[in-house]
Amino acid sequence: MTTITYCKGLPTPEEEMNALGCTTFEMFLDAFAPIFHKATCETANHLLSVKEFDKSKWNTYLQNTYGISKRHANGVISHAKGAVESAKECRINHLKILVGKLKSIEKWVKKEETKLKNAKKFYKKKNWLHSKTGCNFPISSSLQYRNTNWQHLRFQLHNKKRHLHHLKKQIEHLKTAPIRVRVPRHQVFIVGSSDESYGNQVCQGDGNAIKFRVPGCLEPQFGAYVQTTIGNFDRGINRLPATGAKTWHFYYKDGKWCVAVQFTPSPINPVSRHSSYGCIGIDMNPGSIGWAYVDSDGNLKAHGQIPLQMGLPKGKQNAQIIDACLQLAQLAITNACPVVCEELDFSKKKDELRERGRKYARMLSGWAYSQFYNLLGSILSNRGIYLMTVSPAYTSLIGLVKYARQYGLASDEAAAIAVGRRGMRLTEKLPSAITAYLEVYSKKHVWHWWSQLNNLIKKSGKISSRHSYYSITVSNWESIVKPPAEVTKTGSKRKR
Repeated sequence: MTTITYCKGLPTPEEEMNALGCTTFEMFLDAFAPIFHKATCETANHLLSVKEFDKSKWNTYLQNTYGISKRHANGVISHAKGAVESAKECRINHLKILVGKLKSIEKWVKKEETKLKNAKKFYKKKNWLHSKTGCNFPISSSLQYRNTNWQHLRFQLHNKKRHLHHLKKQIEHLKTAPIRVRVPRHQVFIVGSSDESYGNQVCQGDGNAIKFRVPGCLEPQFGAYVQTTIGNFDRGINRLPATGAKTWHFYYKDGKWCVAVQFTPSPINPVSRHSSYGCIGIDMNPGSIGWAYVDSDGNLKAHGQIPLQMGLPKGKQNAQIIDACLQLAQLAITNACPVVCEELDFSKKKDELRERGRKYARMLSGWAYSQFYNLLGSILSNRGIYLMTVSPAYTSLIGLVKYARQYGLASDEAAAIAVGRRGMRLTEKLPSAITAYLEVYSKKHVWHWWSQLNNLIKKSGKISSRHSYYSITVSNWESIVKPPAEVTKTGSKRKR
């Protein structure tokens, strides 16, 4: 079940402060954190060294060794397990990224070596000057750098192969290297339980004050309990329930102790209706988010753009993304409909950044796609709005071909219409101006014909940018879509 975490800085009431300027609760956390850290490190090392972990025996060992109770030991074990699982997952993801880069470089090297080999083979022919096809990679020289494009390509291949060798050695090392787990200091973690009062036996909060059961090793110094006033977690939509398990996490950050509580949120009344009554489709691009509201008949009712500024620092970028998510949430609340987005995966494209150039790498790296949709899902679910994901196949092409010129929309707004209609399970047939020149069979899936159209547009060479779609009328689709004819030597015509 989904959980939510609320965080805040630990308050320091003036009446609780001592001569050192700290509260008794902060002094207790300063004393308990080193014990907790040492126990967590030993637990993490034990988890990495054994194949089968006996939680009961290890819990007893922690109690006897560090003088803590069973509930404190449960928090240590859970914290150590989380750190170990995170380290293992990071190692798997790291290997996955390196393997993807390795395959991308191998593919590029093979392609460029074939291109250079074919070019050499072409120039070895005696009559290459009279060739009708020409060379796929003609040799040329640069007056500025005083070398040829062949020499430049050989230099690139040399560097790529060096990087390829380095990646192979790095992958071999990571597959056998032991996993190292980082356990941060100044942490206290207490696991909650639903059958305990206030959701936790050791750390109990009533909405204003918090009461912590002191472990046995620190009772002579602090007594049986320490407590402090923390107040409530100020939220516009507070979903912290009065009952249910609550896991508490105390951590030291920026010179101050902070507190976080993790819980299963109380249910919220749904705001969005079924997708058949209408949807808001969104299409995210590096510079803007296009949205379009489609009614129950699949027709456009409202549209707009939310501008996004690129290259901002992390804090400003997060604030910009949150503001965009709140605008989309307000639109969904106004229309009482779900939000539909594309389910994209850029992992493969990010593996090819070194082969695609600096400009492409800068654009894709600065595109906080996953962060945007994580925040959007959290904000929408907190307001009772359903977030749907659909396949991104040909949504941009559908928007440009069918809706951009019809409604006079930007490319992202037109794609948002296709996304919203797909969330409503509506089909996107090709316009009649195109099907008149294509052999369309009803047994084929509609995406097959959009794929064919996409290939024909790329081969035509008459559409160089997205702006070209706005100038295409019904009459000139024939010159783009209809397969061109070429005249043979005998005078007959054949289709390419």
